[in-house]
Amino acid sequence: MKQDPTRQQKIAAQRAAAGRRRVRNRILLAAGSIVAVAAVVVALVLVKVGSGPGTAPTASEGPTGAALRTLVAEVTSVPSSTLDGVGAGSLTTGDFGSGGSLTNVSGPPLASGGKPEVLYVGANFCPFCAAERWPMIVALSRFGAFSGLSTNHSSTTDEYADTPTFTFYGSSYRSNYVSFVPVEETTNERVGNSAAQNVSYVTLQVPTAAEQALLDNYDPGTGEGNSIPFIDIGKRDVEIANLPPYGPQDLAGQTWAQVAAALRDPASAIAQGVDGSANYLTAGICELTGNQPATACTATVRGLEGQL
Repeated sequence: MKQDPTRQQKIAAQRAAAGRRRVRNRILLAAGSIVAVAAVVVALVLVKVGSGPGTAPTASEGPTGAALRTLVAEVTSVPSSTLDGVGAGSLTTGDFGSGGSLTNVSGPPLASGGKPEVLYVGANFCPFCAAERWPMIVALSRFGAFSGLSTNHSSTTDEYADTPTFTFYGSSYRSNYVSFVPVEETTNERVGNSAAQNVSYVTLQVPTAAEQALLDNYDPGTGEGNSIPFIDIGKRDVEIANLPPYGPQDLAGQTWAQVAAALRDPASAIAQGVDGSANYLTAGICELTGNQPATACTATVRGLEGQL
């Protein structure tokens, strides 16, 4: 599929920016001086009170309570008939140079808890991670059940600002078929001095040495850190970024409820991107589980396995 050069440039810039933020974040954490600590405290106070120049705008974190429970129920129960109707949707498995990619890799199987492991590395500020969590939740819900999911949005000041999404931080997942290990590296809250070019995001989780080795091996980035989102499906398939042409631009201006409703309409552009991406992820997981369960590994999904 011929890709839009502008989109390529935007994605390349996003990867580079993500790498720079990761490096800056580690520098901030390593700094132990009183001056550095005081600067962070002052920046946080300014953000909270909404005063002073350069204060980031606030945005809704999404539904809570009964509305959140309804939303999660809708996203985790997209009918198989709808997903089969979408199939590959508008997507290709791509190549990393033109956006995202989902490709076969080799090496010892990745497993945890006696089951094949799906590893995800992302961050709450990242709009491409925001777009990717929707199909991940749809796909993984076909093999198990989430609890503790909460809504979130990407950075208010980054590209594709305020992309509606969920966060895996604080959630859990149960399945008889696969283990899911999410790593959300940072929040979407900025700290630091933008004028001094040392803005970063608050750290949530840090990849283990083994997880970082997978990132360095399969996702070397551009010299400024690894690209995110990164998904390793049992060390059999690896997805980096979003499968083209789907991305955060498809969710712009949408509420969480609007996205969830669109997932059930195979003709919608959102379903073509989200459900199509979910089907490719499902195909990768079905390769690990021996095409079990049959409710997930349908004929349509099995047909996508050969395209990975």
